[in-house]
Amino acid sequence: MGIVLVWKWLLFIIIVCALGANSEAEAQPSAADDRVTKLPGQPQVDFQHYSGYVKLRPQDQKALFYWFFEAQDEPSQKPLVLWLNGGPGCSSVAYGAAQELGPFLVRSNGTQLTLNKYSWNKAANMLFLEAPVGVGFSYTNNSDDLYKLGDEVTANDSHAFLIQWFKKFPSFKSLDFYIAGESYAGHYVPQLAELIYERNKRASKESFINLKGFMIGNAAINDETDILGFVEFAWSHAVISDNLYNNIRQECSDFKQSETRINCVNLFDRLQDAYSEIDIYSIYSPVCLNFPPNTSLKLNKFPSVLSRHDLWHRLPLGYDPCTEVYTERYFNREDVQRALHANITSIPYPYTLCSDVIRNWNDSPDSVLPIIQKLLDAGMRIWIFSGDTDGRVPVTSTRFSINKMGLKIEEEWRAWFYKKEVAGWVERYEKGLTFATVRGAGHQVPLFAPGQSLSLFTHFLSATNLPSSRS
Repeated sequence: MGIVLVWKWLLFIIIVCALGANSEAEAQPSAADDRVTKLPGQPQVDFQHYSGYVKLRPQDQKALFYWFFEAQDEPSQKPLVLWLNGGPGCSSVAYGAAQELGPFLVRSNGTQLTLNKYSWNKAANMLFLEAPVGVGFSYTNNSDDLYKLGDEVTANDSHAFLIQWFKKFPSFKSLDFYIAGESYAGHYVPQLAELIYERNKRASKESFINLKGFMIGNAAINDETDILGFVEFAWSHAVISDNLYNNIRQECSDFKQSETRINCVNLFDRLQDAYSEIDIYSIYSPVCLNFPPNTSLKLNKFPSVLSRHDLWHRLPLGYDPCTEVYTERYFNREDVQRALHANITSIPYPYTLCSDVIRNWNDSPDSVLPIIQKLLDAGMRIWIFSGDTDGRVPVTSTRFSINKMGLKIEEEWRAWFYKKEVAGWVERYEKGLTFATVRGAGHQVPLFAPGQSLSLFTHFLSATNLPSSRS
């Protein structure tokens, strides 16, 4: 009789454990469950891709959406790269993956996707993340979370995502890991890198992330010099008059205090109005004439930390200036969402490229230069790049910001080449920092200069110098 009771008890334990395992499996689907097999309009390819949700923590109600593309060749031998777009509030899936550097691009209002021959998954396994909650398909079942967002929450949630994502994809955990991004990801990328660096010091084998470095493009990294460069670029590219430029320099000499001065605010309104008829993110590109004007693209606030949420998320319309419209329509299709395992909770608002539901942005430091300096000192590889026709986070801003760091130059400013043409200019600094421009590219460098951007990315990953000749 005692033996029977023992066996019943053991059977009970086995059943409970099995139920627990099944419950955990339901809460966090496996990688196989997330494989994408019937994406509408997708060209045929030989590599695998996956998309879906990662629940962050048992105690909260957040889930972040990702789209992951294995490298086209030998994925087990290639690094893993996380790509982040900025905003705050813009989608890395709709911009990075679908318009810039992913393998499948939305390039028309039709049903077919375009195969990107310059996709970055030629060089690496590429992971695109929609963060924080409220961006794209990422969601929370607690609406209060939308009022608590900021740089710190975004970094913490992105780190929690990575820990859980590697549980789904354990074979990628040992690979070299890098982070890349653009625009306000000039905050996201260094902040997440710093968080990983600090938590790695006390991490278990299961939670250690093999971070090697990061790269950021047309990136907001230091408010004071970002604003100074914004003004200098507009004047040097003949967007504003000498008179307006001189008045701004006189009235707004202290950029940290300028937004409290009415005269200065009015002058910046005039500067922003000067961009109202062109695309500030690619000043020589055409604007979209096939659809009603998007008035939200007009900048209407002083460019400062206090108004950054209203400014940084106005991303460019694209090389085809109507690409944003096509992309938003594509991701709102029910068949597309089903194929991507997206919107499984029936989110009560349409998919937008930049979020309309984020209610507040609670923290945003004036500068991330101290973080960049700290991680350079820690031995991380850091590259900063800049498309030189972007007026919003222009090359002048980035140059002023890097100069503020006071780093020793190891290789002087020189041209670098792609297909025997000058692709831009590059300067290398001590401790592993490289700064490169991309000639003729706007805010979204991979969109405007796809071949050059893939070359830049490949050289970053291999830690090799950009080509110095036409050969």
